[in-house]
Amino acid sequence: MKNKRFITILFGSFLACTLIAFLGMMLGNRLLSPIKIFQILFGQAESTNANIFYYSRLPRALASFLSGAALAVSGAVLQNVLSNKLASPSIIGVNAGAGFGVTLCCSLGILSGWAVSAFAFGGSLLAVLMISLFASRTNASKTTVILGGVALNSILSAFSESLSVLDNDVAMLTTEFRVGGFSSISYTRLLPAAVMIVLSLIILFTLFNELDVVALGDETAKSVGLKAQKYRIVFLILAALLAGSAVSFTGLLGFVGLIVPHFVRWLTGNESRRLIPLSAVMGGGFVCLCDTLSRLLFMPYELPVGILMAIIGGPVFVMMLVRMKGGYKKC
Repeated sequence: MKNKRFITILFGSFLACTLIAFLGMMLGNRLLSPIKIFQILFGQAESTNANIFYYSRLPRALASFLSGAALAVSGAVLQNVLSNKLASPSIIGVNAGAGFGVTLCCSLGILSGWAVSAFAFGGSLLAVLMISLFASRTNASKTTVILGGVALNSILSAFSESLSVLDNDVAMLTTEFRVGGFSSISYTRLLPAAVMIVLSLIILFTLFNELDVVALGDETAKSVGLKAQKYRIVFLILAALLAGSAVSFTGLLGFVGLIVPHFVRWLTGNESRRLIPLSAVMGGGFVCLCDTLSRLLFMPYELPVGILMAIIGGPVFVMMLVRMKGGYKKC
């Protein structure tokens, strides 16, 4: 793909994402027109509108964009590192590992934002290392790796449910978390995860060439003098950190890390310098759109965004399975 076309797609996607986020901040039970939003930004609006904007709509828009970007990039990295088109945080157990970490954190009574993010990262890292170890030690096929990830996902989800069943307080704290959503988002919950997401993306943006080489296999990496195993571990840690950080404040959102990278590959190809930035922008825009729709479809009631994304993602996942034989040309 020519650079000019890629820049056009990236810029257009960013504009579309910005528009979606702006519409999300406008629309809801109380309409905030563009004029009102500008008045709020310049301190000329009534306090009620300002409170709605600053403490509900704005953190929600930031959270949906950051989580979508993190999950989409995490999925793209996992697909490259594991050389598996179906690898994504929600399918191979990474999200479930983060969810178990958060549930464990709540059961221990540790509720600070930094602690929740740390436990989520620990759980997601455990899951990604387990599936990576399973793939390398058993020389399993790509399909078997995915099935192993599905099994790990079920086991970790069962552990999380067990902790919730045994403690009513934990069950109350994790109710929204299990379906995914942003209705109770706050800056306190968002800040620790946002810092880790941004830092992870910055590090990843400096390693595009290494990611491309690792994706080509150990033999290619060896021929160019790259220590593939070392960088594979680095990329798995970054993928776990991105997914775990997102899950720590959004809950269990599925399919973002699967659908978005596939669509981006169809648009731009496999080069990381194009795949990663565009996945971040489109992932953020996709979750922003789903969050806005989840608030508007049944207003004044709100559908958890995780449910809406599962409704969209499930059929798309089945279509991808059916068309896998054609590779990315058909995906």
